Amino acid sequence: MKPMSIVVEGYCLDFEQAKALAEIIALKGHDFATLISWNDRERNVHSPQCLQCEIKGAPGWEVYGKNHEGRLRISVNDDAFVFIYS
Repeated sequence: MKPMSIVVEGYCLDFEQAKALAEIIALKGHDFATLISWNDRERNVHSPQCLQCEIKGAPGWEVYGKNHEGRLRISVNDDAFVFIYS
């Protein structure tokens, strides 16, 4: 999975804005991009939510993304938001 980072300074992004930025990047050079998993650190929510396991310190939502054909991990503002796309 390819890691990518977005940093936005001087503006407080919310989840939907961060997701929109990540989707633009995920679609670049691809006909489609499917959001497989995500995490919102500020609100302490993630998807899929049913996963409570950790493997080697990685949270369940991230393991799920890696194991379900995640090709791109987009971190926004130092993991304040993380989006994994296929």
